Amino acid sequence: MKKTTMVLAILAFACGCEGFRYPASEAQKQNAWLHLRTTQLTAEQSAAEETSDTLQALASLASRQSEAFVADYGVPRELPTARDAETVLAAGGAIAAQARTDGTRRIDPWTAADGLLELGIGLAGLLGGAAGLKAAAFLRQAREKAAALREIVQGNELFKQLHAEAAEAFKQAQKNQSPATRKLVTELKQTAA
Repeated sequence: MKKTTMVLAILAFACGCEGFRYPASEAQKQNAWLHLRTTQLTAEQSAAEETSDTLQALASLASRQSEAFVADYGVPRELPTARDAETVLAAGGAIAAQARTDGTRRIDPWTAADGLLELGIGLAGLLGGAAGLKAAAFLRQAREKAAALREIVQGNELFKQLHAEAAEAFKQAQKNQSPATRKLVTELKQTAA
């Protein structure tokens, strides 16, 4: 059991939570690429207009920094037309709006947690033996407890909506929760909304 727990902890630590973000959409990739072109054109224009050295240096730095965004998001399949300032301005607004919308998407933590527990159960099955059986049983129980907690939070929120007059008394009854519990419940309420 200790080996299995250790392996799962190492996997979770090594992989981190970043694996649970949505990959960059095509609009986000196009937006990053247009941002690069915007900053390049801005640097060129500030040099051509002989603006202050500080403004030119900032524009040049922004252009170099935006290369990191393209490297992070990836090059889009279709490059938007961006040969000059007019074409960038024409294409940029709609793409930026879509990229912002795409950027607000979040993975449901319940689904992610359930997937991780399923993965853990599968890994425990691969380990086999008594330790694997114990780990699988532990993870199944954790999945059941997570589902129960979700149902409780959703039920409590529904109760407060249906019985608004009792909402304050309900909150008073919950005031002795630990900070960790409050944080968890707040996160669960936000994902349920």
